[in-house]
Amino acid sequence: MPELFEDFDDVTDLAEGLSDPSPGARIMAVMELRDTADADAIPHIARAIGDADVKVRLQAAQALTDFDGPETAAALVTGLDDADASVRAAAAVSLTELKRPDAGGPLIAALDGAPVEKTVALLDGLKELRRSDALGPAIDALNHDDAGVRGAAVGVIGWLQDETALPSLMAAARDPAPSVRRIAVAAFGFSKNERAETALVDALQDENWQVREAAAETMAKSGSAAAAEPLMGALDDAMWQVRLKAVRSLSNLSIKAAAEKIGPLMQLEIPNLRKECAAALGELAMEESLPFLEPFADSPDPDVRKTVRWALGRIKQSAT
Repeated sequence: MPELFEDFDDVTDLAEGLSDPSPGARIMAVMELRDTADADAIPHIARAIGDADVKVRLQAAQALTDFDGPETAAALVTGLDDADASVRAAAAVSLTELKRPDAGGPLIAALDGAPVEKTVALLDGLKELRRSDALGPAIDALNHDDAGVRGAAVGVIGWLQDETALPSLMAAARDPAPSVRRIAVAAFGFSKNERAETALVDALQDENWQVREAAAETMAKSGSAAAAEPLMGALDDAMWQVRLKAVRSLSNLSIKAAAEKIGPLMQLEIPNLRKECAAALGELAMEESLPFLEPFADSPDPDVRKTVRWALGRIKQSAT
């Protein structure tokens, strides 16, 4: 019986196309090497990262998204130094697709003295790899002058979920840049430590509404009953997005007493918030919530109407 793929060129044959004088042929060679999904193709695609033609380099940086490991990471680190912004951007995106922890070695090694753009890309690539040896460099990066670097560093620390890094996260939650504070506040979700809860309560008073929103959302992850009172206070926030996350968190924490404060929010003409309130009232299943829900059983908004009817049914079922 003939082999099913007897006409399929092997990696070595396909790699010869990278020496073709035509950039178009070299691009095609990179694409064909990628399609093999063969680890033996990695060094050949990595070589194309140094091609004279920018379109070939771009294709190579994009193709490496489908591969993993230290060799892939090293090639992408090279791509971060490319003269062309599109190649650098493609390499940065591909770095975030790395999943094998051993791919982090070249990234950590490249952090020392790297410029801002490259540092951010390296930290973003390290984030989901959860390498414990990335914690020290990430904490050091919290002192960087650039807010983008500090935010990326907080991302690494948050994914590591290491209680020893809690003081660093607390410091980041007071960062001058709202973007950094928001990431730090969201990172507190893993910790049950009282200091983390205190930092979240403080963040509910932040001048930036997105930081407050992150705090309201993260507080539910603590699972602490102590979160109830601060979250109830957040129901009066000036921004409906913060109120929405507070409603959701109170529901997730099953704070029954919140129903009487959530009910009146159904009067606000914000469909997303109204739907969230209806869902929360249904989950909390308090008969006292029926008057707040019933006027919206025939709401013209289909999502609100559907959620309200579900909530009414659940409350009535619970009562019987």
